[in-house]
Amino acid sequence: MKMKSSQELRRLLESIDHRGYPAYKDTRGVYDFREYQLSIDHVQGDPFASPSKVSVSVAHKQAGFPAEYYDALWKKTALEDYLLRCFAKEIAQFNFKAKGSGKSGLIATSRPGQEVLERTACEITPQGITVRFEVGFPAFGRTINSGELIRILFDFLPGCVGSVLFYKNRNAGEVKRVIDLSEDQTFIRQELKRLGLVSFVANGAVLPRETGISDRPMKGSVAFLSPKSLEVTLQLPHKGALTGMAVRRGITLIVGGGYHGKSTLLKALESGVYNHIAGDGREYVITDDTAVKLRAEDGRSINNVDISLFINDLPNGRDTSCFSTADASGSTSQAAAVIEGIEAGAQAFLVDEDTSATNFMLRDDLMQRIVSRDKEPITPFIERARDLYEQAGISTVLVAGSSGAYFFIADTVVQMDSYKPCDITEQVKAACGASGSKPEITAPGFKLPGGKRKLAARTGPGSGRNHLPGGFDGGERAEEDGSQGHGSGGYGNGDRGRTGRGGRDQRIKVKVHGRDAFQVAREPVDLRFVEQLADSEQTSALAQMVRYCLEKKLLERYTVKEVVELLVKEKNRSGLPAFTDTSYRAMGLCMPRVQEIYACLNRFRG
Repeated sequence: MKMKSSQELRRLLESIDHRGYPAYKDTRGVYDFREYQLSIDHVQGDPFASPSKVSVSVAHKQAGFPAEYYDALWKKTALEDYLLRCFAKEIAQFNFKAKGSGKSGLIATSRPGQEVLERTACEITPQGITVRFEVGFPAFGRTINSGELIRILFDFLPGCVGSVLFYKNRNAGEVKRVIDLSEDQTFIRQELKRLGLVSFVANGAVLPRETGISDRPMKGSVAFLSPKSLEVTLQLPHKGALTGMAVRRGITLIVGGGYHGKSTLLKALESGVYNHIAGDGREYVITDDTAVKLRAEDGRSINNVDISLFINDLPNGRDTSCFSTADASGSTSQAAAVIEGIEAGAQAFLVDEDTSATNFMLRDDLMQRIVSRDKEPITPFIERARDLYEQAGISTVLVAGSSGAYFFIADTVVQMDSYKPCDITEQVKAACGASGSKPEITAPGFKLPGGKRKLAARTGPGSGRNHLPGGFDGGERAEEDGSQGHGSGGYGNGDRGRTGRGGRDQRIKVKVHGRDAFQVAREPVDLRFVEQLADSEQTSALAQMVRYCLEKKLLERYTVKEVVELLVKEKNRSGLPAFTDTSYRAMGLCMPRVQEIYACLNRFRG
């Protein structure tokens, strides 16, 4: 697209003032504002539709950020995240300062949470820095009010761009601290592998969150302090010596009374697969980035999964080495989650007894005496956990509060007492030795499933519609402009249907319902219990990936592992926008982990 000058844009806007709203379409294009380029990528159909998509690009020569601040992926992501947060704060001052009907005057971009994630809202490329946002083009009724848009683009925006995207206008020390933190966090992740750790929790970390709907740190909470026996000191490149608790590979048990912080610690470990911003309290809580949270998920679909490691010899003779169901029980869903986690490359499982199926986790001595093993098709997790570690290298971190059976297989036992961890491993081992009764904790026939699983085609109705959370109807259609909702991302980025012969929409529709669910081709996907999804923009990216798979017929042609590898390869080659088919470049997408891509495909009933 040929670049025009900023003055040409001003003259164009002046010429269409008070005309019908569709005349705004003529503004689409790229404009030179001397120090940066403004691109109007998509213009909304009317003032009440999803806002227009706009981007600003600054060449590295003008931006001036040191090249060593974005020469590695983790530093680049950290700098992008920092700039996006600063830009969002700047433009928020001008949100709806321009007046008009509908969404007139709206100025917004992604609103990141506490995690540092790779997003399309701000990208650093070899050419420069690009930020993407949305603007509600002003109107009175459906008549253009271009004077207000001129205020946005020529008065408000230049100051925001200048203060954020030019290094000379930023606090150099603040920028450096962002990059230094990312390097320290990456160093800890590398140390986890070298030292054989699942996780590292720094002394002084603040683990409790503000409220159930706020992920900010709780004020006045007890700071974390590691037991001396579990302490390890790391020498970080920038922060220097940092001491904290080492969660070693193997089987770790977290116990303690109710409300003493067991689940809070586990939740911090779950979230530690991502880096966090300074001031979060968990910026030095780092977990193996392949770790997967396991839980029961009544009613989920299971598609062609070999669950024979845990469930076998069903009364009806059904084969569990290639098992499918549209409505799994708690134990069956958790068994499938283990196998799917193995397939996704998990090196650690995080489990909370509160959200697990009891009959999947264990069977006590009395139950085993009354219901003999040959009458029970379920092999509980306690009998596989040791083999999972010793034969497959997969560690387990388990929160337990009602049964002591796992004490017999635990390598480390941490007791939470008023949010303070205590190492009680030796006391537990002594108690187990003196108990005189050892539960059945091993089972024969340990064999990992193969990696050649394909998703079976749906064979009939009842694919799971109307299973969306929050009352969403599985048959709900996307809006005309394809709004995916605002969630934490700040704006939608759905597909606008391309009209084919007869006026019918030829595209696969996508609609996202916050972090927890989306629809593709009117087929709902429920992700409420994929607990390590951190942001609705990750859900948006997953929805686009599923749409891409359907259009390319990948699920029919390749194994699940091959599909995920193809998706990751395409993302690395062309970025997340490669999965969209809109006429403008995708905005409001955020990269999920490989483990969440697997989880999404495994829950797609279509």
